Amino acid sequence: MKIYEFPIAPNARRVSIFLAEIGLEIERVNVDIRGGENLTPEFKEKAANGLIPFLELDDGTCICESVAICRYLESIHGQSVPSLFGDTPLEIANVEMWNRMVEFQVMVPLLQAFRNISGIYKDRETINQAWGEESKQRFINALSTFEHQLNEFPYVAGDRLTITDISLFAFLNFAKVIQFRLDDSTPNLLHWFDSMQRRPSIVSTKT
Repeated sequence: MKIYEFPIAPNARRVSIFLAEIGLEIERVNVDIRGGENLTPEFKEKAANGLIPFLELDDGTCICESVAICRYLESIHGQSVPSLFGDTPLEIANVEMWNRMVEFQVMVPLLQAFRNISGIYKDRETINQAWGEESKQRFINALSTFEHQLNEFPYVAGDRLTITDISLFAFLNFAKVIQFRLDDSTPNLLHWFDSMQRRPSIVSTKT
């Protein structure tokens, strides 16, 4: 198997952290997304969404989307005990709920802010600076939900680490590209983030 990735991209980073958490090593192939390597016909033949990361199996089957990759790899590696996706029906639903909230409320506006403020892909998409600034504020506003949750629980989805914590960490860490860092205005998030930074899985995947 091979993981095609751009290591500093947040979705690639969360797959790397997940793999480190379950103790699985996989061959890595770097993709130059800034140079447009993911836009080539050859790349799109493998990745249905034209994005990184994607997993290529030994038989040529390819799996896109970072969470789908993580689910597959945990299942074939021998499901973690406890699973990073939850074990009981209620845990699974709760983890899925919080992870989707991270993706829609944090990831989406963050990436919109990054692309429109930085103009990094202005050679291939329309840039709207005002929308970038609006997206940045939406991203910041969304953090109050997670600040409140972390006042009640040590981890985002409850009493233990799950894929949700990996997702939120990857995106908050990436937020430095829009000149955002957590501070004392969100003390619970700041404490959680500092604790996450010390996990071996995150230290080992730092780029």
